[in-house]
Amino acid sequence: MPAVVVKDLWRSFGKKVVLRGVSFEVEEGEIFGLLGPNGAGKTTTLRIITGILRPHKGEVLVYGKRIPEEAEEVRRLTSYLPEESDVYLRLTGYENLKFFAMLYSDDPREIDEIVRKGAEIADIGDALGKPTKTYSKGMRRRLALARTLMVRPRLAILDEPTSGLDVYSSIKVRNIIKKFVEETKASVILSSHNMLEVEYLCHRVAFIADGRIIEVGTPEELKSHFGASNLEEAFVKAVEVAKGAA
Repeated sequence: MPAVVVKDLWRSFGKKVVLRGVSFEVEEGEIFGLLGPNGAGKTTTLRIITGILRPHKGEVLVYGKRIPEEAEEVRRLTSYLPEESDVYLRLTGYENLKFFAMLYSDDPREIDEIVRKGAEIADIGDALGKPTKTYSKGMRRRLALARTLMVRPRLAILDEPTSGLDVYSSIKVRNIIKKFVEETKASVILSSHNMLEVEYLCHRVAFIADGRIIEVGTPEELKSHFGASNLEEAFVKAVEVAKGAA
């Protein structure tokens, strides 16, 4: 059974149609990328999968649990990192991790273990004891990602996880995600407009444009199908083909 099934999602905001029949599946243990420009519908799709938004049409199954009818059960299986997510700047890194760990457990020993795992994932050394207002943007993002993954969700949903980061910080974040999947066999859905990042990180990719999924495949399959040397070029050709068929 797939970890996630997204079927014929439609969603509008006012008169603006944002999703137009979005469908795809994510396998267990897979890093699945939603790749497209800003405004393509990536964030709306992720928010529907988390249960934050309701679709106007269509359905989502997460490990057999249906959105929106079983949204609470789905939230227990998932963890979500929004693009705009940040940390509490008046708290230390350790205090940030402990605050969120306490939302998941009231067992002191379990909380300590969750925090220990979060510290390992963030990998920021002695800075963990310092106020996060002293952190670089890359360090804050790594801490936010650690906060998302330390509870070991079966499905991690990551919206533009490296947005605005420098090359060094982006590589660190990508390595954290890969290591998490290798160790836990969990599934990850991430959105990005960074073609090279997705090509490096994801097992399979869905191209999304104007609220529609236009192609799905491994990076190699998509490059081969469109005779492209990289995923960026494949995406541009896929959009051209989709427009020609419309």
